[in-house]
Amino acid sequence: MDYLTIKWLHILSSTLLFGTGLGIAFFLWLAHRGGDARVIAATARTVVIADACFTAPAVITQFATGLWLVHTLGLPYSQPWIALALALFGFVGLCWLPVLWLQWRARDLAAQAAAAGTPLPAEYHRVMHWWFWLGWPAFLSVLAIFWLMVTKPG
Repeated sequence: MDYLTIKWLHILSSTLLFGTGLGIAFFLWLAHRGGDARVIAATARTVVIADACFTAPAVITQFATGLWLVHTLGLPYSQPWIALALALFGFVGLCWLPVLWLQWRARDLAAQAAAAGTPLPAEYHRVMHWWFWLGWPAFLSVLAIFWLMVTKPG
């Protein structure tokens, strides 16, 4: 595969990763703020599917095409912007993996509350607290990775 095709796939996967992540966060947060267990359960169900269909493949494509571009260009991985981008990518992953579990848990807790006709349990609110606070450093790190990819600082 030639350089421009790899670069196009890298940009496309980063766009998909960022857009899906932001969309997922937006819709799940809105559902959460509404407080209706039925709406939360339905939204979280869709969010979990979207992560499996879009986010996970985009993560894999992003990582693979990034390494491929570095290799194709003959750049050393020790170059500061590349090393920092890879470290931030790993950090985002460390935030995202628990977020996946938290989304599944929020979905299940909301579905149970909706089925029972009970209020959302305290555990649900703890799960969403962690989901929210793990999302911010991941989001900011993705923005930092974009900045590094565009500016490639020395």
